[in-house]
Amino acid sequence: MTTVANAIIALLKGYGVDTVFGIPGVHTIELYRGIVDSGLRHVTPRHEQGAGFMADGYARSTGKPGVCFLISGPGLTNALTAIAQAYSDSVPMLIISAVHKRKDIGLGRGFLHELPAQRELMSQVTAFSHTIMDPGSLREVLGRAFAVFGSARPRPVHIEIPIDLMDAPYSGLLEQIIVPAVPYPDPRAIAQAAALLADARAPTIIVGGGAAGAGGVLLETAELLDAPVVLTTAAKGVLRADHPLCLGSTIRRQEIRDLFADSDVVLAVGTELGETDHWMADKSLTTGGTLIRIDIDSEQLMRMANPTLGIVSDARAALLALNMELEGRAHSAQRGNGAERVKSVRQQMNPGWRDDTGLHALLMKTIADSVPDDVIVAADSTQIVYTGVQDFPSMQPRSWLTSCTGFGTLGYALPAAIGAKLANPDRDVLCLIGDGGLMFTVAELATAVDENIAFPIVVWNNGGYGEIALYMDKAQVPRCGVGLYVPDLCAIALAFGCNAERPTSLEALKAAIVRSFSASAPTLIEIDHHAPYLR
Repeated sequence: MTTVANAIIALLKGYGVDTVFGIPGVHTIELYRGIVDSGLRHVTPRHEQGAGFMADGYARSTGKPGVCFLISGPGLTNALTAIAQAYSDSVPMLIISAVHKRKDIGLGRGFLHELPAQRELMSQVTAFSHTIMDPGSLREVLGRAFAVFGSARPRPVHIEIPIDLMDAPYSGLLEQIIVPAVPYPDPRAIAQAAALLADARAPTIIVGGGAAGAGGVLLETAELLDAPVVLTTAAKGVLRADHPLCLGSTIRRQEIRDLFADSDVVLAVGTELGETDHWMADKSLTTGGTLIRIDIDSEQLMRMANPTLGIVSDARAALLALNMELEGRAHSAQRGNGAERVKSVRQQMNPGWRDDTGLHALLMKTIADSVPDDVIVAADSTQIVYTGVQDFPSMQPRSWLTSCTGFGTLGYALPAAIGAKLANPDRDVLCLIGDGGLMFTVAELATAVDENIAFPIVVWNNGGYGEIALYMDKAQVPRCGVGLYVPDLCAIALAFGCNAERPTSLEALKAAIVRSFSASAPTLIEIDHHAPYLR
């Protein structure tokens, strides 16, 4: 007999799922009855937040949904921050959890793991949250979830299964439901956009994470227009950092704001234009003329910056159509002098744009010189990462995974690196994290050892929450709560079965990173902010 739990496993495999992150509990053991023989890989973190961040790293690095099996109650609440980060950054994630028996839901009888309204809680950080009340609806609801992941703005989806349905008979079809096609643009809107861009004197392109799968066609668009390309943090690597039209993830710089102001047409593709994209909390992005926005989310087109022309479409589909129109108008298109404009902006940029960024930029260069072009960097919310957004040269899409956008949580990088490495076993992965963030999820070192994966964990140890300390200083607020006791991080790593190094020079740092990629276990590499070689 095929049960509902068995059917979930079979349907997930039909959708191409190969890995599930989760911690088994008494309410979910039926989900595990068939998992061993299914071919699915199950990864057990040490905390459900780690499961969520691992699923996030898996998803961001592949474009495929990360999947979590979570128990009701504390399993979900433990993972809530990770799910909210994924929601904020438009990351596809499927959360399948247990819930109480159908007759007991919402009655407050004091059952184990009981929440008053679990589905409603999850609805705040998901595209939708649904309770399966009948086995016959399972296939339909999973189909809705994968439609969100594949043809709409990708965000987490939560599906909860009452424990009395887990072992109930399932008689429905087990074949994959066809995912709807991505939305294609209105041809009239594309023609209008092409006319505006072809006649532009100084066009500029800004690209967000929604264009992560459109790198090749974006390059063609940029070259047809001869236009500078500015990337948000989520879009790092969509255009190679060394391309002459690429200004990288520099949008927070005044020189880039001036560039937008001097542009007569700006094309914004797959970006919210939110605060953590441009860090202009007190002002919005302004352009010197026309703003064209392309986004898969129609509502997002009207948030933050109202466009002259808004196009609802998958980014790749829209750019393909736009390129065809631009090629037909090539004879009338003006050259945008893109490479010259990029060069001019870069010459204007002051490398010491913040007092402490010179040191951070030096570290970023050292790390960049130590890794291959296709490295995946999982980066936390920490000082050197904020500099790395601008200074680290990402060469491929989906290679810079960070929590310093959107929700902006700490502790992301280590479990995200694990998820990314499991999803991309043939690529090198590097974790970049601060001492404060590491303590949020340090237990996941054990998960990495469990999974027999190796990668460098570069820890920026400034003795606490250094970034917040600087903000306190700037605001003339006495430092409070930011100077923390930091344990011996290398000793902790060794106790978990990892390797550990404290480099005494930049060359030693470089050598440690290189060694760690071929090690037999993760390597924690501690950079002490006060080390003599950094002075």
